[in-house]
Amino acid sequence: MELEQPPSPERQPRTSGFEVLDDAYLLEEETFSWYSPDDFYHVRIGEVFQSKYQVLGKLGFGSVSTAWLCRDLIGHEYVTLKAFVSDHRQAENEEKVYHHLSTIKTNHPGIKGIRSLRDSFQLPGKRGPHEFLIHDALGLTLGEIRDMSDGGKVSVDLLKPFTTCLLLALDFLHTEAHVVHTDIQEGNIMLAIKDDAIFMAFEQEEMDEPSLRKVDGERIIYASRALDVPDDASHNVLCDFGDAQFGAETYGGEVMPDLYRAPEIVLGIRWNEKIDIWAVGMMVWDLYEGKHLFKERLPSRMESVPAHIARMIELLGEPPKELLKRGQFSDMFFDENGSFTGDIKVEETSLEDEEENLDGEEKRVFLRFLRGMIQWVPEERKTARELVDDPWLNIL
Repeated sequence: MELEQPPSPERQPRTSGFEVLDDAYLLEEETFSWYSPDDFYHVRIGEVFQSKYQVLGKLGFGSVSTAWLCRDLIGHEYVTLKAFVSDHRQAENEEKVYHHLSTIKTNHPGIKGIRSLRDSFQLPGKRGPHEFLIHDALGLTLGEIRDMSDGGKVSVDLLKPFTTCLLLALDFLHTEAHVVHTDIQEGNIMLAIKDDAIFMAFEQEEMDEPSLRKVDGERIIYASRALDVPDDASHNVLCDFGDAQFGAETYGGEVMPDLYRAPEIVLGIRWNEKIDIWAVGMMVWDLYEGKHLFKERLPSRMESVPAHIARMIELLGEPPKELLKRGQFSDMFFDENGSFTGDIKVEETSLEDEEENLDGEEKRVFLRFLRGMIQWVPEERKTARELVDDPWLNIL
C-alpha cells in the first residue's frame, strides 16, 4: 500500500531586500478610478489559505479581482488563486457557471480548452464576504504573447492553433453547455503549461528578488511578476466566466468589451452565442494585424456608440433594414429609411484596404474567414464548429 505523502513545509518569504514605494504612488489595482481599499482582500505573499494554499507571488489584477500563484501544500502542485472584491456579482456568477460546466458529461475535444474550478471558499471582509476561486495554474495570456511579438503581431503559426483551440472550446460551450461567454478577448485566453519549470522559476525569482510593493499600515499592494515564455505550451484555455450567461435562448443588456461590441449590443437587440463569434473575429484581427479594428473608446460606453456604428458601416456597409427593426436603440442612430443619422463621418475604407500582412489569394482566404464572423446579422455568422473547418485555419 502506497503511503500518503506528507504536506510540504511552508515557504518562508523574504522580509527584506525589496523596494517599497512612496504612498503617493498608485500601484496596479489602486490605479482604477473606483478603487477602494476596503473592497479588496489584501492577499500577502506567504499567506496560507484553507491550511493548504500558500501564496508565492502576484500574477495579475483586474477591476474586481487579483490573481496569485500558490503552492498546494497538500496536493504538492501549483495552483492559481483568484481573490474577488467584497460581495461582487461576478464572483457569484463565475462560480455558478463553473459548477454548471462541471455537471456536463462529455467527450467533446473542446472541454480541454475551458478552465475548470478546483475549489472555492469565502472569507469575511470589511464590506462583505470575499469569494476565492482555485484553478489550475496557467501561463501567459494571448495578450502578453502579442506584446512580446515582433510589431505586436502574433505569427500565423501560433495564431492558427490558438484560434482552432478557442473555437473548439466555444463549440462545446455553445452546443453542449449552452453558455455564452460574452467576454472573449486576448486577456482571457491563457496557455496551458506542460511542466512546472516556469512556476518553479517564478517562485525562485520571488525569493531572490522580492516584488516591489507599497505598504500602508497593514495593507500591502504588490507589483505583479511576469511568468516566463514556455518552450512548449500544450494548448490555450478560455478563462474568466464572470459575465457568462446560460439557461436561456437569448439575453439582453450590456456585455462585451467596448471595442469588441457586436451590432446587437449597440442596437439593443436580444443576443445569443453569436456575440462570441463576433468577438473571435475582433480578437483574431487584433492579434494578427497588431491593431484594433475598432478604435473609439470614450469614458461612457454610450458616447462611443455613434463612432462604433460608423465604423461598422465603413467595414460592412449599411445594416439591413430588417435588422434595424429588431433594435431597441436603432432609431437613435438611423432614420426610417435605414440611413445613418450620427454626426460621425463614415470614411471610405474596407477590410481589404486595412489588412496589411497579406496579398493575393492568402489575403482573400483570410478575409473570407473573418467575414464568417464579422457580419451585421447574427444568424449570418458561422458557428464555431463551421469555423474550425475553415480553409484559412487548415492551410499550412
